[in-house]
This record gives sequence, structure tokens and C-alpha cells, in this order.
Amino acid sequence: MSLHTIASTPFNDQLPGTSGLRKKVTHFRQPHYLENFVQAIFHQVPSLRDGTLVLGGDGRFYNREAIQIILQLAAGNGIKRCLVGQHGILSTPAVSHLIRKYQTQGGIILSASHNPGGPDGDFGIKFNGANGGPAPEQLTNAIYHASQSISAYQIWQGAPVDIDKIGEQQLGEMHISVIDAVSDYAALMQSLFDFDAIRALIAKPDFRMAFDAMHAVTGPYAQHIFVDLLGAEPSALLHCIPSDNFGGGHPDPNLVHAAALVALTQGDNAIDFAAASDGDGDRNMILGNNCFVTPSDSLAIILANAALVPGYRSGVTGVARSMPTSQAADRVAEQLQLAHFETPTGWKFFGNLLDADKITFCGEESFGTGSNHVREKDGLWAVLFWLNLLAVKQQSVAAIVADHWRQFGRHFYTRYDYEAIDASIAQDIMQRLTTQLPDLVGSEIAGHPVSYADDFSYTDPVDGSVSAHQGLRIGCSDGARIVLRLSGTGTQGATLRMYLELVENDPAKQAQETATVMAPLVQAALALTQVEALTQV
Repeated sequence: MSLHTIASTPFNDQLPGTSGLRKKVTHFRQPHYLENFVQAIFHQVPSLRDGTLVLGGDGRFYNREAIQIILQLAAGNGIKRCLVGQHGILSTPAVSHLIRKYQTQGGIILSASHNPGGPDGDFGIKFNGANGGPAPEQLTNAIYHASQSISAYQIWQGAPVDIDKIGEQQLGEMHISVIDAVSDYAALMQSLFDFDAIRALIAKPDFRMAFDAMHAVTGPYAQHIFVDLLGAEPSALLHCIPSDNFGGGHPDPNLVHAAALVALTQGDNAIDFAAASDGDGDRNMILGNNCFVTPSDSLAIILANAALVPGYRSGVTGVARSMPTSQAADRVAEQLQLAHFETPTGWKFFGNLLDADKITFCGEESFGTGSNHVREKDGLWAVLFWLNLLAVKQQSVAAIVADHWRQFGRHFYTRYDYEAIDASIAQDIMQRLTTQLPDLVGSEIAGHPVSYADDFSYTDPVDGSVSAHQGLRIGCSDGARIVLRLSGTGTQGATLRMYLELVENDPAKQAQETATVMAPLVQAALALTQVEALTQV
């Protein structure tokens, strides 16, 4: 066992996207590929030398092998200590909490979030800084530039670390602590929510719930929190054994990929509450009896009811949402006279606002919600918030949503995804619409007066950094919006997303079907962007 310097050459495709570096497993398994990127991280985060690193992932294929490689690189680069989740498992919000609780210098998360797993699936890696949040753009750009000039990496070649046994081990000069993946996170949840009230709700004979972990990382967390601590029946948990290919499914908590869970909430014998989380545990879906809560509405309802939950009774400073997310949370913030912010997509943009105590809650339309308890979105946190809310209000999910709409208005919302399309076509669509933006202001789209049309640019109110070209916005004076942006979460080709929003303030019209209400705006947006004609999707 000894330190080695391994010669290498750069790979030109290691620029991280909005959620780190994501590629196919087969791509990551190329000789030197993972090693180069991790070495670039260590080059650009010098505080890790003689510091502590948190390491874990969602258990997808290549997770265990990658952890062994990263441990050897960490030992070779002078890292003093590494905290590793047992079996290599740590949810993304759990990593954020561990970084903050133990004041480490950062963490590496191995996940491609909601993307499919398995030998032919996707893999991902991202670095979270000392605040527990995703690396800011300045750092990810620096890591990329370091990867483009790399000529070698430092690695301690030794026997594999036993990541299945909790306890202390040694690799070279580096101490390794294999820790329980669940206990610290569960304790944090107990400090935020009224577990006694939730336990009483779950114990009611007429209350039925289900949680779907989708064969992903939150299975062990759900078992401990919902069954061991809150008294739920084990039968209420679905797909809670993590699998390296997510049971052959797609670990994305939405109406399509969690169809079996959705079915439990529909019909005459529907259960009262259901929820799901994704591959790495940072996303959530909330359902009630014949009711689906959109992520945008969920964020707004959480903000409006924060005072009912113990961890937030002391007050709320504000809320932030990603630009494509509906403006529902803005309406709540305005009525409560709280600060609200619109940021680019990517949780890293919330970090400065949270650290500066400008916001308490934040969220994205892509099933992500969170608060200042960590610096990541947090799926189980959102589920527990809703259970706490149900326990206090003694209302159904549908009744809580309907009451919210009556008070703040309903934001009808829909999203269209065009995935793995030719990148040049995607860029052409964006450029075509960009040239039309100046002429749209003052016109009408499907009867909605356009008040602004721009290429969204964000100036961070904390550090003054500017993030330009974050998506195209067309906004109307009545709250209607069309948004078009390129996504950074795919692993091949380009992903183009179109988001549409309408606001209905009349309670008599708020129960309409989304597809019916949105149809005129959808047709106008398709005609304006020509996205379906140009992509042939």
C-alpha cells in the first residue's frame, strides 16, 4: 500500500451542469475519467487537505466502486478524515446536514438524482461546500478548468475499505468513519416537526397513508422515521429496499413513474395521504384522496402555514423559487409582507440567500422543496411537513389546497419536456424566440397582455454575481407566463423545457381541469416557439 502519481490527460466533457457532472455509467467507467474529475475538485478546494470530507450516494450502479476510488484519491490528496455512509448510502439532504453538523470542509454526493440507474443507466457526482450546499458556479467552473489542464492524479493504492461495517478504519494517513446513514438526519427531523401530533394522526383508524421510496435511497430513512418513530404500519411503505437499478424503474416521483402509488389515491377507496421521493431523496410528490398537489402549490402552502410547524414558529424571513416555478409562493409572500426571490434553476442559487437569512423556504417546480435546515432540497422533510400540517389542521389534503386557492388564487401550471433532442435544433429554437422577444411586449398571447419578454439574468443580492442566459420569459399583466429553457440534467443530447402558467382568482372557476384551462395558452405557445414542428416530437 503506497502513494502513487498516475499520469492522465484531460477529458473535454467534464463541465458540470445544474446538478453536477452526469453521464452514462459506461462513460464514468472509462479509465481515469472519475479520477480526473475528483482530482480537479481536490485541486480547487484546498481546505480539504488536512480537513474532513463527507462521502455517500444513492446506491445506484457504480456507487460502491466509485466510493472506493474516491477514498483512495482522498487519501492520496492529504484529506485527514472521511465520513462515509454505511453501504455507501447517504441521501443528498443527509449529506448537507452532516457537512453542517460536523463542520466539515465539504462533501461528495454520488447520484444522478431521478435519472434511471443500472449498468446502462446514468451516474453523477457533485461537490457540496462547507455550507452544505451545491458548489456555486464560480467553483464548478474552476473545477472544470482544472480538469482541462490535468496531467496526473494522486492516489493511495491499498486494500478496499469495508463500507458495510460501522466504525473506524484507516487508509494511508486518512481516518475513515463509516457511519449510520439515517440517525443524524432523523434527529434533525424530530427537532423540526411535532412527532407526537403526527404519530397520533397516523394511529387514527380512519387515516391511511403510503410512502413510495421507488427502490431508492430514502427506503432506510422511511423505515426508521415512519415505522420505528411514528408508528406507521410497514405495509404503508412501498419499494423501500434500495436497488442499484431502482428495481428496473425510473426513480422520479411524478404521476407517470409513481403510477402505482397514484392509483392508491384514486377512486372510491382512495387512501388519505401518499408521497414519494426520488433517487437521492431530495425530491417529493404529495398526494391526497383524489388530489395531486403541484410542487409550486406545495411550496406556497408550506410558506402560508409555516407558523403551524414547531421548527418555524419563531418566524419566516422570505421565500425563493426558481424562475420556471409558478408565482404561487410570490402571492403568499406579498400578502404576508415577506421577501421573495426569483432565481435561476439549480439549488446552488438558493445557498447565498439561505446563508444570509434572506429566506427560510425555497423550491422548484421539478418536485423540489426545502428550508434553512439544510442547503439542499429535501423530499422527506416536505412529506413530514405535510403530515404535520394534516395533524394540526385536521383537514384533508384536498381541503387544505382548496382553502389556499380561495385565499391566494390558483396558479394553473403545466410543463412540456423535449428530451435528448439535437443540440443544434434546441439552440435554434431558443435563438428564434430570442429575436422575437422585443416585439412581444404590448401584444397579446391567447388574450393575455404581454408586459415583459426577456432572457432571464439573475444578479445575486448577496455577492453581486451575475448569471445570464438562464431561460426565456414571456410574462403577462394578468400573471400568465410562458418560459422556455435548456435543462442541464440530461446525459445526452439536449433537453428543452417549456413551462406555462395561468392565474385564476375566482373560486368558482378554480376546480376546472388544468388541461382545459391551459389549452388556449398551450396552442399559442406552440405556435410562437414552433418547438414541436422543429423537434418533430
